[in-house]
Amino acid sequence: MTQMRVREAAVFLGVSEDTVRRWVERGILPASADASGRTVIAGIDVARRARELAHAPTSGGASSARNRFTGLVTDVVANTVMAQVELQCGPFRVVSLMSSEAVRELGLAPGVVATAVVKATQVIIEAEHTGASAT
Repeated sequence: MTQMRVREAAVFLGVSEDTVRRWVERGILPASADASGRTVIAGIDVARRARELAHAPTSGGASSARNRFTGLVTDVVANTVMAQVELQCGPFRVVSLMSSEAVRELGLAPGVVATAVVKATQVIIEAEHTGASAT
């Protein structure tokens, strides 16, 4: 099972390390100690919390998403041939369809850190109106 330290969990959850520690203290995020006595959290529990915290981004801000999205696998639905893999990458949910063989080879399961790489011929970029026009 994938485990991560408080610092890593904070990055994937988009919160401070102190917030993660408070969640652990309050029992919101289960944790244990590793062989060195450091606090570790199961990747699947971080994935569950990421899904709970996920919300659609607010519109109106200027942004352009990069085409690599690192996050946590939150769900894998597979049959003998194909699989659907869901990642929570910050506030963004990314879903990929791939072969079940690829899922097994990559070791994809809830709580595993993975990166979605997007290659598209069309990308729509939205930005708040600034008065300038692009052609």
